[in-house]
Amino acid sequence: MVYIALPDNSPRLLPFYLAMEEYVANHIDEEDCFFMWQVEPSVIFGRNQLIENEVNLDYCKKHGINFFRRKSGGGCVYADLSNVMLSYITKDDSVNFTYHKYTNLIVWALAKMGIQATASGRNDILIEGKKVSGNAFYHLKGRNIVHGTMLYDTNMEHMMSALSPDQAKIRSKGVESIRQHVTLLKDHTSMSLEAFKKHMRSQLCQREIVLTEADIQASEERMKEYLTDDFIYGKNPSYSLIRKYYLDGVGNLEIRLSLKNGLIKNANILGDYFLIGDIDKNIIQPLRNAALTREDLEAVIPKHTEETILHLKKKDLIDLLMSAGEALETE
Repeated sequence: MVYIALPDNSPRLLPFYLAMEEYVANHIDEEDCFFMWQVEPSVIFGRNQLIENEVNLDYCKKHGINFFRRKSGGGCVYADLSNVMLSYITKDDSVNFTYHKYTNLIVWALAKMGIQATASGRNDILIEGKKVSGNAFYHLKGRNIVHGTMLYDTNMEHMMSALSPDQAKIRSKGVESIRQHVTLLKDHTSMSLEAFKKHMRSQLCQREIVLTEADIQASEERMKEYLTDDFIYGKNPSYSLIRKYYLDGVGNLEIRLSLKNGLIKNANILGDYFLIGDIDKNIIQPLRNAALTREDLEAVIPKHTEETILHLKKKDLIDLLMSAGEALETE
């Protein structure tokens, strides 16, 4: 594997590294690439999440915590200079194979430190049953990107308070509640953060490519999209029906529908699921002007919805849509 390095350690905004992943995926012709990065306190939420559902904007603004949207799916996370972010870019086509390969590499590298970690669920790495790393997936033509956190250390108060409404129950119980679910790498090793980064690089990578000034400028140009209000806040028209669900293996889903005379005029599916296809083309557009009946939904929704939203079966999506419609009728 090749390590992708920057020529200096100048502080950069989080979206630069997301743009750098895209640049590497599109312009560095290597089988597997890897790099690590750190940022000032920031919240990063998934492509299909609603910012007001995930981010405590008032707290972030008060405490100087940046907040950005990424193009991958998954949930909302907090990052700061006490932890490290990992980026893996590969030519593998299969989502499941890419995840399996990446998590196995990280687990193996941790084992070389004497830490027994395990891959768990959709996207987590655990130590002694507690989360130390969460990861998300993003697909580009001919490339897969996996990126995520490694909690060496972090500001638990910020982590608890910057992640918002749906985290209210956890926040009410304080930092100790979070510590029941997550663990810090520093509690399992005598390595410093810098030593850990050197270890990961030496174990996973055999050589290095240093980006040129032209590469950096191209990444900075690509970063501009991430900084627009339209991308960060998203466009969220009003919907007449909003229902939240959880599907094992898929994640949290928030179904939003606008209905008129029994027809779906607009639809959106928010959540921390992993998107691997074009949701607008494959799911949202076919739903428009369809009747909210099982027969119509069967006719317009493509057979293999799991090729758009990871692990989401067509039957499950139809069941959720029908459940939402039935709930509306009883209100």
